[in-house]
Formats: sequence, structure tokens, C-alpha cells
Amino acid sequence: MLAYLTLILLCQLIGEFTAGALNLPVPGPVIGMGLLFVILMIRGKVPDGLETTANGLLRALSLLFVPAGTGVILHLELLGAALVPLSAALIVSTLATIAVTAWLMMRLSREGDDG
Repeated sequence: MLAYLTLILLCQLIGEFTAGALNLPVPGPVIGMGLLFVILMIRGKVPDGLETTANGLLRALSLLFVPAGTGVILHLELLGAALVPLSAALIVSTLATIAVTAWLMMRLSREGDDG
């Protein structure tokens, strides 16, 4: 488990370094997640130990929302002042996500029927 946790954190570190060194607008953890995805694609499967480690992290994921929740409460006045643009962004991004997901699902299911 420690080896796979190290792999996950190493991918994140490489992503952070890459984003900082190249001044990319993409967060380092996203780049690291892409790197881990490429590694797993090359390998062809997810090792059982990595799956166990990832599931353990996911079980503790709710703990990571405590600092964010504290920040929301701390800056509630600022959020109230920006309620309209934040709400609009939330609604538009949610609808865009649903539309893109539906389009992609229809396209992929159509391609699956052809094969």
C-alpha cells in the first residue's frame, strides 16, 4: 500500500513541478492524474494494491472538505455579495456538463453499435 501511495503522490509532485516550471494554467494534481492514467494505460490494468489504496483514500475524501467548508463559512459575506454570478456559473457549468456527457454517451453508444 505504501508503494502505491508513493506512486500517487509522486505523480502529483511531477504534475505540480510541470505546471510550475511551464507556467501552465492547469493544476498540478490534474497533470499528475493524467500521468497516472497514462502509466495505467501502458500497463493495461490497475494493480490490486493501487485499487485498494485509492479506495482507502476515497473513503477518507470527506475529511478533505472540512477546510473548504470552513473557508466558506469564514467568507460567507463575500459569497453573498457574489451570489448571482456564482449561481449563474454553477447552473451554466452544470448544464454544459450534462449536455457534453449526453452527447458523448450518444456518440460512444452509436460507435459501439457499429463495431
